[in-house]
Amino acid sequence: MSAKKYVGSSFEQPLTVEARQAKLELSADTVVIHKNGIEFRSPAPFIEWTEMTVSLQSPRNGSKLHCAGVIVGCSGSKHAGYNVSMMFTSLSKQAQSRLNTMAHSDLGAG
Repeated sequence: MSAKKYVGSSFEQPLTVEARQAKLELSADTVVIHKNGIEFRSPAPFIEWTEMTVSLQSPRNGSKLHCAGVIVGCSGSKHAGYNVSMMFTSLSKQAQSRLNTMAHSDLGAG
């Protein structure tokens, strides 16, 4: 995934990323939304192919979107932080539509 821009302060709630071994609350300035996944900055590394869940909350109507996915990339260092790429899996048509809308709005990478 290639990032064009980071999400501004459009999220009212932090993004929650959960795996068995970790749970992160991410601020809006560390997340990029794509039509098939997200990229985010993390203080801790994630192992590739780790399955995770993400909860996104729309600033427009407050609705939540829960997505399952897999970590497909993680690069960085403990000093600078890590850039993590996650691809969503098994999205319903409704969830995919909502994610596409977010990705093509001021919330996403375009």
